[in-house]
Amino acid sequence: MNVHDVDPTAHRDAGHGVDPLFVRRWSPRAMSGEEIGEEELKRLFEAARWAPSAFNNQPWRFIWARRGSAAFDRLFDLLREGNRPWCANAAALVVVAARTTFEHNDKPSRTHAFDCGAAWMSLALQGTICGLVVHGMQGFDYDRAAAELGVPEDYAVQAMAAIGHPGEIDDLPDKLRARDREPSGRKELEEIACEGMFGGSHP
Repeated sequence: MNVHDVDPTAHRDAGHGVDPLFVRRWSPRAMSGEEIGEEELKRLFEAARWAPSAFNNQPWRFIWARRGSAAFDRLFDLLREGNRPWCANAAALVVVAARTTFEHNDKPSRTHAFDCGAAWMSLALQGTICGLVVHGMQGFDYDRAAAELGVPEDYAVQAMAAIGHPGEIDDLPDKLRARDREPSGRKELEEIACEGMFGGSHP
């Protein structure tokens, strides 16, 4: 079974008239190993470029490498062992960093991670529109990523992502196959959105 054939809307029940795009976005691991063209990959970064940010600081930075390059091997070497088997079939790997200060005054930006997350979500949604697998992760060496990729001190490494064309679920390690057959659910709306005060509704 190809991960492309999994219909997230069959496993997820979204309410309040949300656009199906948000339900269709999910994070499978099965990728085919097929290459992604540079222009196709840059389409995802272009979507991220238009994300909102405080003072229009645009703190996000994406360090990317396509499969078959020395840069890809360098990024792949940063991965924890548990992520290597399925990331081996990625068409591209990306390290995401965010500037922690504002460009206009060098003062700390408290929303740098928040803003970077907005850019990441834009990238991930564009990947869904393009029919690609886009999977973010924290299972890599953050310190080595910063040091070996030349990330400046006023930037913080946020996450890593694997991008590729959908692949066969049966090619995944046994313990990961079930996760790619059924997209994960979400907490109930009442658990994440509270009126008036944290944890409950107040006048």
